[in-house]
Amino acid sequence: MTHLKTGTIALAAALLMSGSAFAQQRALSYNADFDPAPLAGFQALIADFEAENPDIKVTLNNFDHEGYKTAIRNFLTADSPDLANWYAGNRMAPFVNSGQFLDVSDVWADNNLGEQLASAKASMTIDGKQWGVPYTYYQWGIYYNKDVYKAAGVEVPTTWDGFIENCAKFQAAGVDCLTTGSKALWPAAGIFDYLNMRTNGYEFHMDLTAGKVAWTDDKVRATFAEWAKVVPYTTENHAAIDWQDACALLVQGKAANYVMGNFAVAVFKEGGMTNDSLGFMVFPEITPGLPRAEEAPTDTIHIPAGAKNVEDAKKFLAYVARADVQTKLGAAMGQLPTNKDASVDAADPYLAAGFESLSSAYALAQFFDRDAPAEMAKIGMEGFQEFMVKPDRLDAILERLEKARGKIYN
Repeated sequence: MTHLKTGTIALAAALLMSGSAFAQQRALSYNADFDPAPLAGFQALIADFEAENPDIKVTLNNFDHEGYKTAIRNFLTADSPDLANWYAGNRMAPFVNSGQFLDVSDVWADNNLGEQLASAKASMTIDGKQWGVPYTYYQWGIYYNKDVYKAAGVEVPTTWDGFIENCAKFQAAGVDCLTTGSKALWPAAGIFDYLNMRTNGYEFHMDLTAGKVAWTDDKVRATFAEWAKVVPYTTENHAAIDWQDACALLVQGKAANYVMGNFAVAVFKEGGMTNDSLGFMVFPEITPGLPRAEEAPTDTIHIPAGAKNVEDAKKFLAYVARADVQTKLGAAMGQLPTNKDASVDAADPYLAAGFESLSSAYALAQFFDRDAPAEMAKIGMEGFQEFMVKPDRLDAILERLEKARGKIYN
């Protein structure tokens, strides 16, 4: 009887000990919206984090992109995870302003992220505080056909005036200086964003997309004056074609330049271009001396206000921001790390050029349809497309955009 009693006590003690071991393993829930390649990269990242922090278990709940946009509004209110994916800039502002994302400025300060993530800091900052951590972005810029440049005897320009001078030479050679496909509207927004940032600077561009500046402002008109210089040299039927159709024009040598995001490289290469024929340049300077801002849609991770395990969530954010972690993640995703001390595959000239361009940028814009509210973005992009077709309608276009600003931001 005594032996049985002793055995029972020993078993109970063992169960209590194992129970406390389980209790010591803390939980982190993470809601995200990864495509297959990034998902695999993040699953590997989580496994590495858990190996480094064996007392923390991360549970990843992955949604599809479109479903996530609705889901996040629900789960931030009702059943909050500890971590959630979203986007930088004005896209995160509604959740910050409604108190649904936590201030993580301490994570930035404690891990020297202000220096390591310098170019992304402005897009993660509202009211002087940081509200999340960026884990990847991709560059926009000008992709060009090296063979067309060579045939026309043209050098890669460093200024907008030089770019426009080249346009006359391309035209003489029977080539569109600039191509785009604005049927879906958004490609034209990339051109506008760069022209506005290069003409008026990052802060003005952010104020415009935030509704703080009138569309009839003389500075906005100055941006369109620069755009008007290239309109005569732009693919004429751009409003009738998709962005992939414009890629084909660059591939075929019917166009010299294309303002586009790095995701287009795969399309150019599928069309037959190689590293020898496809070039990349940062958008050239317009107003001398303006700090160089770049277009770089940035994916981010945030801690919801309703998080149950804030301490470990901050530990996870600090981990994701690390240079070595971002180097490995970027390679798995085929995208750029946001930490300037990370590295990219030097064999990919477009990732290498993009990494250099973004790491050294003064600040990053997120793209017109992320930086402006959805309704304003649509009306704005319709106006950009119309201007490229009928530049003489500028006054009416700007009046319409200004009227929309008055309604949408109030």
